[in-house]
Amino acid sequence: MKHIETYNFTNKRAIVRVDFNVPLNAQFEVTDDTRIRAAIPTLKKVLNDGGSLIIMSHLGRPTAAENKFSLKHIIPTIEKHLGVQLLFAPDCMGVEAAELSKNLRAGQALLLENLRYYAEEEGKPRGLPQDISDEEKKVAKALMKEKQAAFTSRLASYSDCYINDAFGTAHRAHASTALIAKHFPDDKMFGYLMEGEVKALEQVLQNPKRPLVSILGGAKISSKIGVVEHLLDKVDKMIIGGGMVFTFVKAQGGSIGASLCEDDQLDLARTIMAKAQEKGVQLCLFDDVVVADAFAPDANAQICPVTKIPDGWMGMDAGPQTLQTWEKVLMEAKTVLWNGPAGVFEMPAFAKGTHKIAEILAQITAQNDCFTLVGGGDSVAAVSQMGFADKVSYVSTGGGAMLEYLEGVELPGIKAIKQS
Repeated sequence: MKHIETYNFTNKRAIVRVDFNVPLNAQFEVTDDTRIRAAIPTLKKVLNDGGSLIIMSHLGRPTAAENKFSLKHIIPTIEKHLGVQLLFAPDCMGVEAAELSKNLRAGQALLLENLRYYAEEEGKPRGLPQDISDEEKKVAKALMKEKQAAFTSRLASYSDCYINDAFGTAHRAHASTALIAKHFPDDKMFGYLMEGEVKALEQVLQNPKRPLVSILGGAKISSKIGVVEHLLDKVDKMIIGGGMVFTFVKAQGGSIGASLCEDDQLDLARTIMAKAQEKGVQLCLFDDVVVADAFAPDANAQICPVTKIPDGWMGMDAGPQTLQTWEKVLMEAKTVLWNGPAGVFEMPAFAKGTHKIAEILAQITAQNDCFTLVGGGDSVAAVSQMGFADKVSYVSTGGGAMLEYLEGVELPGIKAIKQS
């Protein structure tokens, strides 16, 4: 494994996997260029060294070549931030892609069309009949494996070295994220974004300053079972927020009214609480809660103990006493991992808990020498909307990838770069 900072790209063609799966409006204009901006330092490093770029990404979930998923739409945004004019290959496997990459000169950049126009990128056969036999499925998968190998070799033939800077897809064993790395045993590396993600997560999970506190929110405990169980072996204290807290409250015999609850996960909640006690991990739930008589921004609201929510009312946000308790816990922390909002932060009336967490993390980052890592779509959206994104230590770009990493899963995109 090489390191991008010390690698010399002079006269080399670098093929870079980025995550430019960005939102587009009806006019095919980029509405949020965060992911593009995040990859620019890596792309500029190659060009500044006197190398050339071959940029590859996916966009959306196409099942064939469709205009609405074409990467040509994002060319103006990339050019604006990269500062060079892009060449474009309208077919990532086409003759033009091979010729353009072969003839690239130092300082030039080529964008390949959407990788997922080809089923080979993901390695899954498309359009198989419903009534296909198991044997036919087996044959189809074997054929796809051969096709994927050829697809990967073709991509690799375009360049002299490989950079993976797409943490958001690191949990996928796709051609461009994991398989291609094998073609560059001595010339593969993380981009700056990917390197930063891995370092931040390793700092939290492998060598944290203690106390280590995790804040887990979101709607359902079932979606974060693996994360909770893995973190119980890592953290000193765990704050549970969001809708998932009410499953824990009900499991303890509390009255939760019409709050979100997974009744089929009550035994699991009890098991988690028992494990936390056994491992000496302090589990912090809600003391009090902001409840509403409807799931609406203008609903009637009141504050009550979390174990005594009136019938017909639902928990929407952490209450003031809860936030005081959480603040005491966080002020003592030296490492904090936050994944998932405290409440329904999309509604201003119920965003106070999430805002308070962001505020506290900004404070302890600046004043207490605390390392604060924020990840997951809703948490990242919250700190960005509330103006705290640049006031925490690190904001992760990978939702699903981060969750799998927190579950202890070795991500294919990371493993492929690290292994010799």
